[in-house]
Amino acid sequence: MSQELLAIIEQIEREKGIKKEVLIQAVESAMLSAAKRVIDLKPDEEFRVEIDRNSGKIRAWRNAEEVTSIDFGRIAASTARQVIIQKMREAEKDVVFNEFQGKVGEIVSGTVYRFEKGNIIIDLLGKAEGILLKREQSPKEEFKQGQRLRAYVLDVKKDAKGAQIILSRTHPALVRKLFELEVPEIYEGIVEVKAISRQAGERTKIAVYSKNDKVDSVGACVGMRGNRVRNIVNEVYGEKIDIVRFNDDIREYIKNSLSPAKVSEIKLDKEHQKAEVIVDDDQLSLAIGKHGQNVRLASKLIGWDLDIRTKATAAETLAKEEAKAKEEKAAAAAEEASAVEKKSKKEKKKKKAAVSLEELSGIGEKTLTSLKEAGINTLAGLLAAKVEGLTQIKGIGEKKAEKLIAQAKSKK
Repeated sequence: MSQELLAIIEQIEREKGIKKEVLIQAVESAMLSAAKRVIDLKPDEEFRVEIDRNSGKIRAWRNAEEVTSIDFGRIAASTARQVIIQKMREAEKDVVFNEFQGKVGEIVSGTVYRFEKGNIIIDLLGKAEGILLKREQSPKEEFKQGQRLRAYVLDVKKDAKGAQIILSRTHPALVRKLFELEVPEIYEGIVEVKAISRQAGERTKIAVYSKNDKVDSVGACVGMRGNRVRNIVNEVYGEKIDIVRFNDDIREYIKNSLSPAKVSEIKLDKEHQKAEVIVDDDQLSLAIGKHGQNVRLASKLIGWDLDIRTKATAAETLAKEEAKAKEEKAAAAAEEASAVEKKSKKEKKKKKAAVSLEELSGIGEKTLTSLKEAGINTLAGLLAAKVEGLTQIKGIGEKKAEKLIAQAKSKK
């Protein structure tokens, strides 16, 4: 049994990639548990089982004394199979998880295995099963059982059943990876994918840049007679792909991103990363695209908000803005003039209010002194005191008070 057990373990290591030491330790642990059930061990006694890594011979020790009375061949036969199968399943799950965890962000190939509540289970070449969730499926694609396809590995999770491999056919990176596989210049780093925006099943825009002046980035992606990009279009079931030439000049980049529409003029708001794009009337629908698709993908590609307008609309908007600015300027000027006028009146009033009592005619030195002692130094103070207040001052009667008030009002 010893040689046979070792031979089985070595065969599993070769076929399944599970390390021999992992399997041997698992069998040792299981045999130890089985042996303890057939011998009477005291609480302070130590018992261990070892399998010779070279010969496969099974030996056991009770404390420091080797035990020979147990039929380990029989125990090995009854436990090894079960333990090995269990370990194989666990190790296979770990192997699958580790393998596909390293493939997150990559493309894998497989065949449609079955359909589950809108989700598609993909057989990944017999190694594992991936799940293409309904939300990760392109609305324009339909698959049949047994059909081959490629998908983007979105995530790999570990659960009780093993590795759960989440796949996607809608992620923008799927198209990026397809270009890497199809275009050697991208794979080698000569041509760089700067950005990508995608509406799965409809259209993708991909911005590319060449690090070598002798290599045309767009031409490399299109390929001879368009065969490279055609292969990618076929892979995504006819989805339109716009290959955009990246440019550090944002104006040129915007023009390229809105292709095939022709742009007449671009007004930039760099602070807010907004651009007003002016096109001819016959280019408007092309620039905006079906349901705003072209401008939306272009905006996402470059990272700027794009506002598409015709020349007539732009001129009308400009006229309205100029009229509004003119109105605002006139309103501001009127408001400023009103403020100046109010300020002038206020200053005049203040100035008049500050006229001294000496300006009044017919007021004697004695009366002037009495008023100042009462705290009345200006015409404003005199008017505020009224007749009732003035008659309280020594030497000023009602008639005199009325006369003073009348004179103060005449100076106002």
